[in-house]
Amino acid sequence: MNIARAVAELGVRPRAVAIGTFDGVHLGHAAVVRAAVDAVGSSGLVPTVVTFHPHPRTVLGNRVELLATLERRLELLADAGVEDVLVVEFSPAIAGLEPAQFAQQYLLGIGAQVVVAGTGFRFGKQRAGDLELLRELGLDARQVPLVEGVSSTRIRQLAHAGQIEGAAQLLGRPLEVEGTVVTGDQRGGTLGFPTANLAVDPEVLVPGFGIYAGAAGDRRAAISIGVNPHYGGTERRVEAYLLDWSGDLYGERIVLELWRRLRDERVFGSEAELVAQIARDVEQTRSATSPI
Repeated sequence: MNIARAVAELGVRPRAVAIGTFDGVHLGHAAVVRAAVDAVGSSGLVPTVVTFHPHPRTVLGNRVELLATLERRLELLADAGVEDVLVVEFSPAIAGLEPAQFAQQYLLGIGAQVVVAGTGFRFGKQRAGDLELLRELGLDARQVPLVEGVSSTRIRQLAHAGQIEGAAQLLGRPLEVEGTVVTGDQRGGTLGFPTANLAVDPEVLVPGFGIYAGAAGDRRAAISIGVNPHYGGTERRVEAYLLDWSGDLYGERIVLELWRRLRDERVFGSEAELVAQIARDVEQTRSATSPI
């Protein structure tokens, strides 16, 4: 998939464009993207996404827990069959563009013929632009209905509550936590369960504290999210024990899938009790299955 960060990098080609932020690419977003891909047919249009980063709401002064990093969003869009993506660097200047000016620059300027967006999509200064305006500009603008019950807000609520199976149903895939492996306390190795300690982007959602069964790539992973209360910890950690694997992961990017919440984190009567519980967590992880 070709990724551009400026109109000039993408060039003018006949396109079917899905437009939106698409944070997390949940089932509602996927429906919009699929409509653009399906619009291609035998027409020769290039399936394209115009997306925004940073999230427009953060630029306008709101805090948003992202469901995925931009890198992960782009991977998911590629998996959906998108050939080209234009990442528009959202800023107050972009927000202040007149709608027709935005459309001329970022849609007509890349050759869009079909434009697909979700219900309620607005753009431009004071959010005055809509699909009807795009039709007036000569574009075949198509609205995709909302998928009932699916929203980023609801996914965040479920994730914070540890209801990861419910979140997976709305995402269309397991809930994920992504980060870069950094040096931790290295305590897991002394217990017989060496873990990868993840540094997670502070703007990205992390599910509620607890012990989870999941996976990292093709490896099962027992995952701890919390403060390690047995050792008096106060700083949130995301740690993963990859089953049947050994090696050096420092500096590597890992995407963890969360399949099932196993239990709360807690203080144990002894380190031996902790080790025995971790062993049980690992066995439950070994038999766990993806929620979707």
